[in-house]
Amino acid sequence: MALTVSRMTRIFQFQGVRLPDPNPAMPVDEVKALYAAQYPELATAVVNGPEGVGDKMRYTFDRAIGSKGYGQPRRNPRNEVPAER
Repeated sequence: MALTVSRMTRIFQFQGVRLPDPNPAMPVDEVKALYAAQYPELATAVVNGPEGVGDKMRYTFDRAIGSKGYGQPRRNPRNEVPAER
């Protein structure tokens, strides 16, 4: 019984959208940077994978979860009322 060696193709996925592999020789981080122009959320996304799916390797770009806005409001000494003595 002879073994057959074949190259696995890559699949990239982001938010349920399948993205074609632009160049099989391109590193995954460069693929992410390339697609970040079209999907700005990819700039901070995390790469998960590869996960073997049949004869393909699937890489998933997951959005980084973070909070927007500010934490505690900044203290502004000019707006404070002086304490009575």
